[in-house]
Amino acid sequence: MAETEYDLEAFSKKLAKYIDANRWYHTQGVRYMSAALAMAHGVDLVKAETAGLLHDCAKCIPDSKKIRICEKNGFEISKVERSNPFLLHAKAGACIAREKYGVEDEEILSAIRYHTTGRPGMTPLEEIVFIADYIEPRRNKSRHLPEIRRYAFRNLDECCYLILKDMLLYLHSRKGDIDQNTQDAFSFYEEVHEEKRD
Repeated sequence: MAETEYDLEAFSKKLAKYIDANRWYHTQGVRYMSAALAMAHGVDLVKAETAGLLHDCAKCIPDSKKIRICEKNGFEISKVERSNPFLLHAKAGACIAREKYGVEDEEILSAIRYHTTGRPGMTPLEEIVFIADYIEPRRNKSRHLPEIRRYAFRNLDECCYLILKDMLLYLHSRKGDIDQNTQDAFSFYEEVHEEKRD
């Protein structure tokens, strides 16, 4: 799809009808952070801004509908996702981006799909949206954010490693369920991190 086919302001107006005010401000932060990271790392700007804008398009729909959307579109639902269906907003969001916003670009859809859990060997676009979701200016829950934000503009792989490490420490401390994609992503990026140290 050509860049001129994305009407991001039309997407933005449509999206505003389906998400609450807090999610709206977060979404705008992720949209512009994704664009800034794309400029810094030489990634397609329109793809990054589109994925950032639509990454949470399914966040505010009921969990039961998230499950139905994922089942209808053939997404496997893990035990962790069944127990925590809010995690399905990323997979459901990829479906909604395609069906309701007409986004056919598989790279954008994949960036939406993995923005919460990550996955091993993410593309630069996937990494950017994953990172932008974690560091956008309204985020303030991690004491490691200043360091993570600095790495976001230096090295995407290292930044993903730091975020995944931070996420797992938090989940372990809360005795929360850990999605297998997140665990696998951490193992992958930890290996990349260790190779760079050698």
